[in-house]
Amino acid sequence: MGKGTDKLYITHSEWASEDAYSASAGSRVAKPKASSAAFKRLPFNFCAVSLQPFSHPVCTSDGTIFDLTNILPWLKKHGTNPVTGLPLKSSELIKLHFAKNDEGEMVDPVTFKVFTDNTHIVALKNTGNVFAYDTVERLNIKAKTWRDLVNDEEFTRKDVITVQDPQNIEARNLNSFKYLQDGLSTLTEEQEKERNDPSRYVNTEALGNAAKILKAKEAVAKARDQRNASNPNHNPSLPSTKSLTTNTRNGIHTPTPSTHPAKVMPFNAAQHTTGKAAASFTSTGLTPHTSGERALLTDEEYMLKPRRVKQKGYARMQTSLGDLNIELQPEFAPRAVWNFVQLAKKGYYNGVVFHRNIRNFMIQGGDPTGTGKGGSSTWGKNFQDEFDGPLTHDARGVMSMANKGKNTNSSQFFITYRPAKHLDRKHTIFGKVVGGLETLSRLEDVEVSEAEKRPLRDVAIQQIVVFVDPFEEFQKQKREREEVEKEREEVVRAGGTEDDRTTWTGRKVKGDGNAVLDGGGEVGKYLKANVVGPKGGEADEIVGDWQEDTSEGSIKKKAKISGGFGNFDTW
Repeated sequence: MGKGTDKLYITHSEWASEDAYSASAGSRVAKPKASSAAFKRLPFNFCAVSLQPFSHPVCTSDGTIFDLTNILPWLKKHGTNPVTGLPLKSSELIKLHFAKNDEGEMVDPVTFKVFTDNTHIVALKNTGNVFAYDTVERLNIKAKTWRDLVNDEEFTRKDVITVQDPQNIEARNLNSFKYLQDGLSTLTEEQEKERNDPSRYVNTEALGNAAKILKAKEAVAKARDQRNASNPNHNPSLPSTKSLTTNTRNGIHTPTPSTHPAKVMPFNAAQHTTGKAAASFTSTGLTPHTSGERALLTDEEYMLKPRRVKQKGYARMQTSLGDLNIELQPEFAPRAVWNFVQLAKKGYYNGVVFHRNIRNFMIQGGDPTGTGKGGSSTWGKNFQDEFDGPLTHDARGVMSMANKGKNTNSSQFFITYRPAKHLDRKHTIFGKVVGGLETLSRLEDVEVSEAEKRPLRDVAIQQIVVFVDPFEEFQKQKREREEVEKEREEVVRAGGTEDDRTTWTGRKVKGDGNAVLDGGGEVGKYLKANVVGPKGGEADEIVGDWQEDTSEGSIKKKAKISGGFGNFDTW
């Protein structure tokens, strides 16, 4: 009776499965497993940044609602929509006006129907008033009366923004939010500091005298931060004074390094660890590692992060019809700019023809085979698209990567003859033509074949000269900063800054550790003769030459000194 057996009963797994089952894996083995990511929908009255109920609601043109106090710090720091990743300005936000009943619930201002997660909610772009879609459909759309039902202002069909559509469940899916996928923090600096403060979880009122100690520590830490902020010679990358302890020996306090010095995070530390701790934990053949050390990025990986290299690059493309001056944008497309610069430096584009030329659209080149099917990147493989920046195909002379689909960029590129907004977020923009537009016009006027749009006479790239390599400039500036930091560390290691390198007696110390001998009023001024001495080898007898005048007229009143150790002449 059982499947493939002589049992006289059918098990639960056999009943539940369709074609196969397993004692270890359970029922429905043959069916593909569903996605592990659980569907989570954001309620309509929650801010899409803080994921908390909003107090001052604003929305975008696509209906995403934010709290004004949360979205403004995000826009100031990132300048993008946290949900979609597209550029967003504060002037594009629309202030919403929700009507509420006596219980504080959000309702439709006409029918007073309470909004729920299953209500189709819309807002008017020009007024910001929020209605149920049933009300707008019945009283405005069907009646063809395009006036706001609250303040009687005119609006159009395009002004109706869908805030919540219960039929479109993917509209407010948390798994599709860009900043959640990237793992970006939405907290401000003050919120981060408050969250990282360990005392916020401690009830100081129940600690008694220990509360005074905690408050004293907080006051000392605050004063130290203020002092470091006002000190121009303070280097935050060096270990702080908290890592030093003092030993008392014969009444002298000498700083000694702590047994656990603070580790400085390398500038090129990755977001992931090396994995040695996990690998050594599961394998006895590896050396045990107990710390989760960050993996280190190479110089190339470190530079090719978006918004890392912000200095623009410049190059000249010499063609058979004239020169084109190109401005490169490594801030938003670092990989595409790096690929173009490296290929140009090694002469990859020399003699390459433009194989496609469409009047009033674009001209394409960069394929050494001249067929439009070849070409390779500087890494020998295709690299991914870069769409995070605000660059768009909005003008003549925009330079973008040609591809065969998603993440298939190689060496081919094209230059537009006119704005082409339909290419946005499909092709990576990495530069634009800033000089030689008359050459671009001559390229556009070249006769082409009707079928393939290929120039009838070869129009080739003779040479690409890179005038300003933004990555070399970035490396040069980084080396200069490292040299300055190294010199500052040497000064600190040798005894601190020029003001700090003095003894307790007021004597200055040179870089080699020798004291500066001068005729000042410090304590050791009477020992100068013993140190310097005459060339004959005979030391001056100081005590024999000193005669004390005890007359009353010679007794002078000591001068009052406002600070320091005073004058030691009377010792």
